[in-house]
Amino acid sequence: MNKNAIAALTVSAMMLPSIDAYAWKQETHRQIVVDAVNYMQANPDTTEYNRLAAVATASGYTVDQFALVLGQGAYDVDDFEDTFICGAVTGDCQLAPVWGAGASIVKYTSYWHFQNHTQGGDAHGNDLGGYNYDKLTVWGTVDNLAATWLHGDHIDDGRGGMRGWFWRENSKYDTYGITEKNYRHEGSSSKSMYKDFEKMPFQPIDNLGQYWYEQFSLRPTAQVLGFVLHTTDLLQPHHTWTTSDLNHSGWESWVADYYFSENLNDFNKVKTAMNSFTPIPEGSNDIRPLLTEGGAFSYSNGGIVLSSQNHSDRVQVAEQTIPHAIAMVVHILNHAAKRF
Repeated sequence: MNKNAIAALTVSAMMLPSIDAYAWKQETHRQIVVDAVNYMQANPDTTEYNRLAAVATASGYTVDQFALVLGQGAYDVDDFEDTFICGAVTGDCQLAPVWGAGASIVKYTSYWHFQNHTQGGDAHGNDLGGYNYDKLTVWGTVDNLAATWLHGDHIDDGRGGMRGWFWRENSKYDTYGITEKNYRHEGSSSKSMYKDFEKMPFQPIDNLGQYWYEQFSLRPTAQVLGFVLHTTDLLQPHHTWTTSDLNHSGWESWVADYYFSENLNDFNKVKTAMNSFTPIPEGSNDIRPLLTEGGAFSYSNGGIVLSSQNHSDRVQVAEQTIPHAIAMVVHILNHAAKRF
């Protein structure tokens, strides 16, 4: 993949379907988006379905095809090659840890996919920060393993000056100058914040979503809008309690396995969930308040899945968080349909 593609909005992401990632499993991300479009189709009087259908037709798609393109964009974000971390001694910059597949870590890009509701503001000035091992209030073996393995490692800053011992460095991508900057918005950052992994204050996922929504507004495409919709991670409780462990991967696999058999996408529950969100104001381009409402819901209602693997506990949480994830997407699509 051409790593400059992300900045140029022409991402061609790899698929790694056999490996679990942080966040909802990729297929769940795609299905949530498809279900959101299906909900709009079933409720054209209370959604912007007709506008969305007109956009699909003008783009040469059927509505079902358009939904899949949007869903694929949400799927692809886990495969972005936009985050490299470099060894403190060797200066060797890598996209993922060598032990990642076994520990449910696929790529370091996943660390931008959290919004920590157990803490307040972060070093950047965000009301709610992202993943920061030093600030975790719940954690497990995977978190500790990453912090131990990556102790003292720094973010790849291209030719910006951060190096391993004896000025060794095989920079692969200017993560600090591109990815971190994109997700920074009006906040502030310094390279010193990213010199030691165990203290890195990664930007929160609502900033990721906001960046891609701004890019969508500048150049409306289904793919880029799909990237925004990856923010349904905010309805995954591990992403708002903020941990890479504590049944993280097992819960996501369970949701994927039982998504249809437990009717987790019940449209009656989606209709109720629609009222849990404040619609994005017509004249605003800031979707972060909406996204934070989604995060607050999963934090308040889903914590039990961090400690319990009981089927009924998981059903209880999923019957709330999946409809809310679908509803959050519908709200974003309602607003975006007027931007094409």
